[in-house]
Amino acid sequence: MSTSKVILRDRVPKEWIDYNGHMNDADYVRAFSLGVDKFMELVGIDAGFREAQSYTIFTLETHVLYLDEMKLDEEFEVRMQILDYDAKRIHGFLELYGKDGKRAATSEQMLMGIDQSTGRPAPFPDDIFENVKEFAANYTPDENPKEAGRVIGIKKKG
Repeated sequence: MSTSKVILRDRVPKEWIDYNGHMNDADYVRAFSLGVDKFMELVGIDAGFREAQSYTIFTLETHVLYLDEMKLDEEFEVRMQILDYDAKRIHGFLELYGKDGKRAATSEQMLMGIDQSTGRPAPFPDDIFENVKEFAANYTPDENPKEAGRVIGIKKKG
């Protein structure tokens, strides 16, 4: 069983290329955000659902690691797995892969179900929660990726 699901396939557009000649750091985050949008659709939270139910998912926290450069027009895919979840939160881990299986970035994220009518956290609707559980059953790793749970800091020598 695979522990990550391809949720998005695309190419790096010209608008994402910066003055260094590779994909801008903000656009790695954009690729992950587009991936989360696709994940939401996979579990049933599409535009119609959001409008009818006044329910969505917000990103509460994210930690991005930049591992390799992405170039103009390079094909990429975003893969996702669920590290943990409860009635209204998802601890997700996304990976950005480029040409020839190059692992270009990771994004660890905490996602929260939101009642848009109140702007407050709310449990996933039952059918959405069932879909989240099914996704997690198929795409949860036996061990967390080494990048998950990292803390930023400068290690002091001596």
